[in-house]
Amino acid sequence: MELQQSRIEDVVIVAVSGRVDHANADDFRGKLWPMLSRCAVGADRLVLDLAGLEYISSAGLRVLMLASRDVKGRDGTLVICGLQPIVREIFEISRFNVVFNVLPDRAAALAELRVSAAAGA
Repeated sequence: MELQQSRIEDVVIVAVSGRVDHANADDFRGKLWPMLSRCAVGADRLVLDLAGLEYISSAGLRVLMLASRDVKGRDGTLVICGLQPIVREIFEISRFNVVFNVLPDRAAALAELRVSAAAGA
């Protein structure tokens, strides 16, 4: 599992690749949390680009749920994009596709955040 961070204006993009499972979920959380710290109302917004994610277990989903709560606690914005078919199926079975704003790709995620920013959301 690897995380690559980039920035476009006030949007932090975290590209996750590989697998997130029980063996590395704590490492995933440890790498992701510093990237969440500035995700708050009036500050950075976050896109988790999962296009390179091959698999995510319940332990990985738990990390995502905790990340969502952390960001929502600061009135921040977090969106997810680029789900591969197996990861999309896992999201649908666990209903995470209802919990998160899931968009098809990075371009759609960035467009959504620009629209949200323009609307004052």
